[in-house]
Order: sequence, then C-alpha cells, then structure tokens
Amino acid sequence: MSRGTPLWRRLRSVALGGLAAALVLTGQSAQAAPAPAEPPTMNHAFTEAAEEYRVPRDLLVAVGYGETHLDGHDGRPSHANGYGVMHLADNPGQHSLERAAELTGTPRSVLRRDTVANIRGGAAVLADHARALGLTGAERRDPDAWYPAVARYGGAEDPRTARLYADTVYRFLADGVSAHTPAGERVTVRPRPVDPERGRYAAVPSLDGSGDGAALQSADYPPARWVPADPSNYSSGRASSITTVVVHVTQGSYAGTISWFQNPSSDVSAHYVVRSSDGEVTQMVRDRDTAWHARSGNPYSVGIEHEGYVDDPTWFTDAMYRSSAALTRHLCDEYGIPKDRAHVVGHHEVPGNDHTDPGPYWDWDYYMELVGGSGEVTPRLSFPSYDTLREGDRNDQVKAAQYLLNAQGFDAGSVDGIFGPATDAAVRSFQSDRGLTADGVVGKRTWTALLSAGSTPLLQNGDSGAAVTRLQRALTAALGRTVETDGLFGPKTEEAVRDYQTGRGLGVDGLVGDETWGALQSGR
Repeated sequence: MSRGTPLWRRLRSVALGGLAAALVLTGQSAQAAPAPAEPPTMNHAFTEAAEEYRVPRDLLVAVGYGETHLDGHDGRPSHANGYGVMHLADNPGQHSLERAAELTGTPRSVLRRDTVANIRGGAAVLADHARALGLTGAERRDPDAWYPAVARYGGAEDPRTARLYADTVYRFLADGVSAHTPAGERVTVRPRPVDPERGRYAAVPSLDGSGDGAALQSADYPPARWVPADPSNYSSGRASSITTVVVHVTQGSYAGTISWFQNPSSDVSAHYVVRSSDGEVTQMVRDRDTAWHARSGNPYSVGIEHEGYVDDPTWFTDAMYRSSAALTRHLCDEYGIPKDRAHVVGHHEVPGNDHTDPGPYWDWDYYMELVGGSGEVTPRLSFPSYDTLREGDRNDQVKAAQYLLNAQGFDAGSVDGIFGPATDAAVRSFQSDRGLTADGVVGKRTWTALLSAGSTPLLQNGDSGAAVTRLQRALTAALGRTVETDGLFGPKTEEAVRDYQTGRGLGVDGLVGDETWGALQSGR
C-alpha cells in the first residue's frame, strides 16, 4: 500500500473493493450495497499519521490539543482562518493549509472539514519543518528534538511568541493530556519527563520569564506580560473616555492569538489576552490606545480576549475566570467603570457587532461575582421604534422600560417584561417627577425622558461612547424615526439633533449641551 495515499482514500478503496467482491460472489446488484463501515477514530488517525510521517504520536496530539482541544469545529475557521483539529491556517502570514495540500495531495476543501485528513495534513507540515531543520532518523524518534519544528508550526514571526507556542506544547507533553473529542472518544497522552532541545530558541527570552531574560511586564497592569501588537492593528490615543470592558473569546489558542495580533495583515487587536490553563495575562495594546476589537465600541472600551472557542466550555477554567475577573476589577477601579452588566459586556452586546462571543457557556453570574459587582443582565434597550406601552402589555420593550425605571430609582419590580401594577406605579411616579401627565402610559414623551436620563456631557460630531448611544435612543423615540444606535456621533446623528432642536424651538447648532439634554430629559 502506498505510504502517500491518504487514509480517507484508502478506507474508501477498501470499502469499494469489498463491495465489488461481494457483488461478484452473490450476483446481487449494486443497489444492495452493505452499510458503510464506521469512520476511523481520532486515536487511529493520530497513530496512522504519526507512523506515515515519522512524527512522535504524543507530540502530534499535544500540538492538536494546544490548538483546538481536539475539536475541528465542523470546518469553521478560527480568528486566524485556521481549520480543523490541527489548525491548518490560510492567512497572509501563514499558509500551512496550502502546504498540507501540497504535501499530502489532499484538496484543501477536504483538509478543512475532514478530521482524519486534517490530522494527516498537520503531521505532514510538522514533518516538513523537521526535514527543513535537518532532523535525522534517530532524532526524529526523540520528541525533545522536535522543539524547533514545533516552534515553526505555530507560524509566529516573533521568536518570543514562537517559543511561547512550543513551550505550551511541551508543557502538555510533560503534564499529559486527557481529552474527549466531540464524538465522545477519549484521547490521552501520558505524562513524561521532557527536556526540549530548543536550539536557537534557547537564547530567546521566554514570555513567562522562565528563559535567560526576564519577561517584560505591563505598565498598565503589572501582573500581565507586555507583548505589543503590530502598530498597524490599533490606533494611538482615544476619542473617548473609557467606560466599558468588553469580554471576548479568541476562537483560537493563546499563543496563536498573540501571534495574530502581531501580524500586520490581521487588522485586529485587543488590549489583553488571557490563557485558559493558568490565567496568564498578556497585554498587547496600552489602555490609553484604541484596540480594534469591537467596532463601534472601540473608542470607549477595553477589550479582553480569552483563549478558547465559544462552543467548547472546556476552555473556560476557574483559573481563567479568576484571573480575568481580577483584571476587570482593576480596570473598573482604575477608570471609574461601574461593576455591572451594563458596563462589563460581551462582544455580542456592543452595538453594531455581529459576533456571538463569549457565547452560551460563559458563566456571567460567576464572573461578575468574582469581579465584585452586579450580575444583572442589561435587557435590549435599542429598538427601531418605541411602542406605546400600558398595563397588561408583555414584550421586550416592557423589559427595557422596567430596567430604565429601576436604574433611575423608580421601583418597577422584576425586569420580566410584564407590565403589571408595580410597573404602572413606577411609570406614574417617574412621569410626576418629570412634569409629565401621570397616566401610567409609556408614550413618546415618557420614552424620550426615560431613554435620555442620566449624565449630560457636551456631545458633538466625532464623539463616541455610552452617552452617545443614550442620545441616539432618545432621539429615535422623540423624532419617531430610527436613529442608528452605534455609539458614534456622526453626520446622521448630528442631522437628527438639528431636527430635534428645530422642532423644539431650541438653538440649532448640532451640539448636545444643557439646553438639548434638558429638553430630552423633560420628555419634549
């Protein structure tokens, strides 16, 4: 049997050959085909690929575990456009998917989605690095000799990040691996003594400070390491004060994410990255600068990336939760950010974003308990239009009104979306306080006053942040037309401000100062 024939092709050939022989012996037609054979296990795939490309099997498993926890995510790409268990990447700085296709003769479309083919492709790429480094036959049998090849496999250009990647793999070799695949199969690597031959990486300072040179520490958060993102992936300075912490999940590994933020082609970054296994934190963008992590939320937020994938809760360890919560608590104390779910938010909760992280497995209650604040979840507050509400109504806009009333000190009871007597009483009290007709009906004027309630900073074209979002919601209610709630004060928001000022007999300057805020908060 040819060593270069992919396992998935060999299995298909065997199955078809067996079927043909059965048809000859029985004289049955091809329509009476037997049930297909069970697909090969992941353990078998690792063993086959390791033997074919002369890669130590446990090392191959450790590389895959470090990349994806052995979950191919149904062929969906990572943040760095990497695919499958072995994270075969296809981006401007890394072409391991293309190289795997060349080495194995397997189409890239198959490598992306087929786990057996993907593991084989990863083994081929790792072996190709070993060949280029001149590993001999005897050396190839020693996992410790593969360290430089593993460092290359990670794809990092920065040697410190490459060492971080390889050190992580060898830590898994030393500690052992016991993981369950999405299909429920258990894949193990027994713990072993390791003494990696780092070669040129021996002189590279380790990011965890374990090498010859001490790790650089963050100036903003001393427990964190400092590894700067490429300057083309963030903006110097800020256009707004810091009011929000945004929680992300990397959709990739810790070392891979650090490498991706160092890649000038990625056009993305975050301020901090947190490791799953032990909660180690690396800062990549200074707090005073604007990382590119949350679109409209970039100017006013600090972004924290957490190693892992949104659909796999095994990445969300207690060490990660505790370390990240300590960082968030520090940021809230440093910048006067309230420790609640209106200001500590998920990526999916930032206006104008289409991401889903941190996903359904992120334990917000536990996280906010560790932060030391309120775990109350902010309901949806932005709508294309605001309906008239009265007692007996049940919907998401009732939730929004209840939340806003409670936030202003008018007890509407539970934020449950049911407009009952407690909500009616709170609405009437709020209306009386604002000089509105106290009829218990949330109409245009009450919505305008509710949505605009809060601080009254001077706002103008070019500003951004939570106050701009609040303004945009209030204008939507007051004008009876949708004003996009993206938190960015641009030309359309200025146009809406001028229209509001004109309609209310205010000075028309497009600026939102005391006069305009006063009109909004009185429900005009």
